[in-house]
Amino acid sequence: MRKLSKGLVLLLFILMGVGISQPVFAQVTKLRGKVIDADTQEPLPFVNIAFKGTTIGTTTDFDGNYFLETRTPTDSLHISFVGYKGRAFKVLKGTFQTLDIELHSEAVSLQEIRILPGENPAHILLRKIIARKKKNNPSRLESYQYETYTKMEMDLNNIGEDFKNKKIMRQFQFVFDYVDTSVVTGKSYLPVFITESLSDYYYRKSPKLEREVIKASQMSGIEDNASLAQFTGQLHQNINIYDNFIDLFNKGFVSPIADGGLSYYKYYLTDSAYRDGNWSYHMSFKPKRKLDPCFVGDFWVADTTFAIDIMKMRITKDVNLNWVKDLVSTNEYQKLNDSTWFLKKQNLFVDFMLTDRDSTSQMGFFGRKTISYRDVKLNVPIRKEIVKLENNVIVNDDALGKEATYWDNARPFKLSKRESGIYAMVDSIQNVPLYRNIIDIIQTFVTGYYTKGNFEYGPYYKLYSFNEIEGNRFMFGGRTSNDFSTKVMYNAHLAYGDKDNRLKYGLGFLYMINKLPRETFGMQWKHDIHQLGKSPNAFTEGNILASLLKRNPNNKLTMLNQFEAHYEKEWFQGFMNTLKFRYRDISPTPIVPFVSPNGDLPIAGIKASEIELRTRWTRNEKVVMGEFERVHFGGPVPIVNLYLTMGVKNLLGSNHEYFKADLSVDHTLELQPLGKLRYLATASKLFGKVPYPLLSLHEGNETYAFDPYAFNMMNYFEFASDQYVSLSLEHHFHGFILNRIPLFKKLKWRSVVTAKGLWGTLSDKNNGALTNSEAKMIFPAGLSDVKDPYFEASVGIENIFKFFRVDAMWRLNHLEPNPNQDFEEFGIRAMFQMTF
Repeated sequence: MRKLSKGLVLLLFILMGVGISQPVFAQVTKLRGKVIDADTQEPLPFVNIAFKGTTIGTTTDFDGNYFLETRTPTDSLHISFVGYKGRAFKVLKGTFQTLDIELHSEAVSLQEIRILPGENPAHILLRKIIARKKKNNPSRLESYQYETYTKMEMDLNNIGEDFKNKKIMRQFQFVFDYVDTSVVTGKSYLPVFITESLSDYYYRKSPKLEREVIKASQMSGIEDNASLAQFTGQLHQNINIYDNFIDLFNKGFVSPIADGGLSYYKYYLTDSAYRDGNWSYHMSFKPKRKLDPCFVGDFWVADTTFAIDIMKMRITKDVNLNWVKDLVSTNEYQKLNDSTWFLKKQNLFVDFMLTDRDSTSQMGFFGRKTISYRDVKLNVPIRKEIVKLENNVIVNDDALGKEATYWDNARPFKLSKRESGIYAMVDSIQNVPLYRNIIDIIQTFVTGYYTKGNFEYGPYYKLYSFNEIEGNRFMFGGRTSNDFSTKVMYNAHLAYGDKDNRLKYGLGFLYMINKLPRETFGMQWKHDIHQLGKSPNAFTEGNILASLLKRNPNNKLTMLNQFEAHYEKEWFQGFMNTLKFRYRDISPTPIVPFVSPNGDLPIAGIKASEIELRTRWTRNEKVVMGEFERVHFGGPVPIVNLYLTMGVKNLLGSNHEYFKADLSVDHTLELQPLGKLRYLATASKLFGKVPYPLLSLHEGNETYAFDPYAFNMMNYFEFASDQYVSLSLEHHFHGFILNRIPLFKKLKWRSVVTAKGLWGTLSDKNNGALTNSEAKMIFPAGLSDVKDPYFEASVGIENIFKFFRVDAMWRLNHLEPNPNQDFEEFGIRAMFQMTF
């Protein structure tokens, strides 16, 4: 990932954040504890706990635990449970308190009760909720708009005295005045990153339209960054309890009110009461099986409409999810009219842990997000100026740098005294040299470059490598940093091989004409080695991992002189064109010879001049942008790429005239509870007569690293075509299978399967493998067409030690012995990956 700000790198590293500071104070009261039977010492579930005279309260979970946090408590807490004597306690406002409670049973004289067999009343209520889901789901509405306030915070947790007294923390002693305690976990924490935003959001069902206009945004500890403001703005709508599956950390959790909820949950009807003028029922739920992606929690549902009033969900302890120790989501709704309920507030709390050790001294991170919805309007026409906006998320020109008085009025709640000082404290951390050094290390690891002043040195993984052509390869390179300019970035590199004794180099620039919508212009010159027929995901030339993980001699490299110039224009979010001119001069080697059809006349090189038009289309894609580059996270619809390439004859020495069209469709389908399926379909057609380096040389992989975009059991220079279709399928089961096997259940491994197929043909004029070839160039030994389709498949295990995936792969056909291709029928491939 390139040229991202330090704040954005930190945000991506843990995917959460926060920001605040004001002179008007409120008190935050926090309570947590456990309720038990005074005689048996057994935990009591479903105990009602509420502030006296209010509807602010909670119930104990199945283990008798509770937690409660509010800004508007009374000074008295009331506890009640059927069959037990009620109790009341004084509460200290504005503090954290642990309050463990013992309840004494109460003798009650009851008349005879006759219990007859019948259906669980909770199941009857659940069926009514499911029957009204479509009507109560906000996504059914034709259009709506609202104002939303989003606050996100990242905290360092488990701050103990040992940590405070460490030598490395001497420069940070001033921050410990802001240590607080989490009501959810009881861990101490220290805020280290804050952001908040105020937006107007617009939605229309048909024709589909989504717009978010960010009116105000502030982030502590980093420079004003419109791109980061845009990214954090997109995070406000990611949990809809009315969906059957809720996407959290790329894993589909079963909603407690899913259509098939009875297959995953046990339900308990525990109470009924008036809430804000509505007769409501209280229901608790917990998973039937361990490791299933489910929640434990409770909700209140209104009678008659059977709309959810408030729902609290918490992931189970044994769920197969990496890095996340705990997660709590609270969704509160507001009644707009007699038949429509809409979101009022969402809270998300995540406890990130880097290890599985259950230790009170193990440090980690909290991610906290609060979203408030107000001024909700239904079926109101969206203004024309909003419809005409070119991007889904727009940051107003005056959104950054709002005064403190603006935020006082914008927030739906007042800040506590502690919160009011956090913003300045977090900013102060940035001035500590040690903190800046830590961020530099993280940024170097993520981007591959070390930043010093106006220059970024790297990438570090290309400093040294080796191959059969160059021998030991040494490279030094870099690019200008954001401190040099946020409009133009220059890059350059030098490389030298001690075997071929040749100097290689490259240099170029990228000019940012406009960031939103994106518009760029750039040029690049390269005189270096190149691997023909590699996938876009393969290790780049000079990468040390390509040298260490090779499974065949790395000798099919060619020397390339290449010039590229491009103009890129994003017309609106999701639709982009790139116009590119490319000149290539490719030189042969003894392993990759260029020989004329008569078989005895070597060709010094291939020169080709191309004009290419790229079109990329998708919708509602999640994108994170730095100053020059951006990272795409996909979206709900396929990504369609169309490349149209024209070879121009007699331009810069080129003597090849041709036209080529390439089409690809890439998409990931959520097939919960079975996991997710990613498919990539491609097709290509070349018109004209060209030498084989300009054909489609199908992407092989000659390393032991798994490449999702390549045929991993295919070699380089094995198959070529001038027209082809291919399909790649990869299904991740997310533990659906292995979670049900005792041994693998503990390991938390996950299964994955892939299947890939390719079919292509060569016209006689381009088939350099024919005896009487009409082609411009004879194929090197081992290269042929693929008119007999090629297939390969694999079965793999991922989440090994949380970082590794290993696949057992089979080449299913083209198994005839070939003295010119040393292929494998069966192989093991592995890859490093970080997934939740």
